[in-house]
Amino acid sequence: MSVWVRHIECLIILVLFLFQSANLRAVSKDKNPILIICSYNPASQQTSVTISDYMEEYQKLRGKHDIIIENMNCKSFSESPLWSELMTEILSKYQGDRHPAQIILLGQEAWAAYLSQRDSMQIKVPVMCSLISSNVVILPTDTVSSLSTWLPESIDLFGDHLDIPELKSGFIYQYNIDDNIRMIQSFYPKTKNIVFISDNTYGGVTMQALVRKEMKKFPELNLILLDGRQHTIYTVVEELRHLPENTAIMVGTWRVDMNEGYFMRNATYAMMEAAPKIPTFTPSSVALGYWAIGGVLPNYKKVGEDMAVASIRIDDNPEDTLQNLTVIGSKAVLDYRKAKELGLNPKILPLKVQIVNQPVTFYQQYTYQIWMAGSAFVILVLGLCISLFYYFRTKRLKDELLTSEKDLRIAKDKAEESNRLKSAFLANMSHEIRTPLNSIVGFSDVLSMGDSTEEDRQSYYKIIKSNSDLLLRLINDILDLSRLEANRVTLTWEYCDIVQLCKQVVASVSFSRQSSDNQFLFNSRYEAFQMETDVQRIQQVIINLMSNADKFTKNGKITLDFYLDEKKKVAIFSVTDTGCGIPKEKQKLVFERFEKLNEYAQGTGLGLSICKLIVYKWKGDIWIDSDYTEGARFVFSHPLNIEKE
Repeated sequence: MSVWVRHIECLIILVLFLFQSANLRAVSKDKNPILIICSYNPASQQTSVTISDYMEEYQKLRGKHDIIIENMNCKSFSESPLWSELMTEILSKYQGDRHPAQIILLGQEAWAAYLSQRDSMQIKVPVMCSLISSNVVILPTDTVSSLSTWLPESIDLFGDHLDIPELKSGFIYQYNIDDNIRMIQSFYPKTKNIVFISDNTYGGVTMQALVRKEMKKFPELNLILLDGRQHTIYTVVEELRHLPENTAIMVGTWRVDMNEGYFMRNATYAMMEAAPKIPTFTPSSVALGYWAIGGVLPNYKKVGEDMAVASIRIDDNPEDTLQNLTVIGSKAVLDYRKAKELGLNPKILPLKVQIVNQPVTFYQQYTYQIWMAGSAFVILVLGLCISLFYYFRTKRLKDELLTSEKDLRIAKDKAEESNRLKSAFLANMSHEIRTPLNSIVGFSDVLSMGDSTEEDRQSYYKIIKSNSDLLLRLINDILDLSRLEANRVTLTWEYCDIVQLCKQVVASVSFSRQSSDNQFLFNSRYEAFQMETDVQRIQQVIINLMSNADKFTKNGKITLDFYLDEKKKVAIFSVTDTGCGIPKEKQKLVFERFEKLNEYAQGTGLGLSICKLIVYKWKGDIWIDSDYTEGARFVFSHPLNIEKE
């Protein structure tokens, strides 16, 4: 099916090409046009593509000449004696004043025909050649008896120094037979025979001449020629079936056989089926990709646009004598699938090899889909990240809002508590301050009247002094409480005998409470114990606790105990009374400010709060012993190892 498609493509290109050529002849009014003479091979589209690219680029570069195309319609090598006459006939149309500004020769046949009769041209014009090889053979003359057996000599355009001064530009391929033989010998060192297949065309004859010339460098190899001038496709296939061992094949060209029948790709497929196990190589890209393992072949490329640039250069520099010949070198090519099938390692070759027909990787096959999927994945991930960012940001703001709401609620509760405490403070203070002040003011007024007896006046003095002391103690408690709560109290540390200190405090309280009917005792199993503490503050705590116990005890005992808790490394102090005691439900409240078990009892309700703040200041603890039921017992601790602020 693919062969018929290629036939149809070539036919379409041929029709368009002939139509374009006819139009160019019809409209050309340039006295000295550019004359393109092409060999024309109906089996190849390369000529038509080259001319089309050339004309398009020449017009873009604002070329000043019209272009005329002449076709030689060369087919098989059997017609080669006629090509020189055909070239002469074409050139004779453009003699004298109508000579072309340039002659462009496309294809090997046109190039060879020009070389065979160039001496007869009256006017030499700049010549450009393209789609040719550097190796040529001179066309046969009438003296050659049989073209089918004629073995012409290969002439190198550069090595044999052909004198062609009018050749101004050229795009020339080079065939490298040497490296093809070396590639064969590298892969198959036991090779003894080289079979070269060429067809009944000028290109086939030229390449065969080059192979015969180059094979002289390898005398150890036997050359077997399968020449299309002497064979049909069927006889070639038969010959391939009976090749000797240690043989390799080189496929040159195959389009026309001895019967001048044209064959396309199906001919080489038939050859491949006849010799499937014989290693096959190509110096010209024929059969590469399905039969040939590889080869060293010209680096074929499009040259139409480069030819247009060369034509412009010739137009602009008509007196330039330099030859701008572009040699298109060769490259080593290896078919990946054939090499893998035959177990050939490209690394053993002494050449840099280009691997073709490599299997398409999954990435190469689905590049677009992979990139689309990757882009979609990135977008999804980015969207997820953005969503997570806003989710966590919203959550954080929500948490902050909840925290702020909680803080506001706490602040509100504190404000309400502060307001309540303020109200309670004012209520308590107004009551506590008013009571001693009333006594002081009232008895001061009585004294001022002067009609009291001496005994009454002494009694009034005592009442005024007692209430003055109460008022002073109340103010001191308020100041102490406010300074402790504001953390503006600094403890003064010093070593003292804590046992002796406790004895002094008990004695002091007993003396100050001479009117009391209670006993004040101290109990400790230590005779002496040195401890670092704030003497004034620990005295204040003990005095407050003992004074508080004295208020709620009648005809009882108030005992201060001291002992050490070695395990916790603290000193334990306790004040025990035999009074009315404290109900368990109120034991946690007595340390709060202004809390009083008996509203009618004397006092501000600040003493125990001050004790608690002082004990916490030195990192101790204070509590009520709930197991003691014969009264009340207040206990507080003092660390032995002080952490000083």
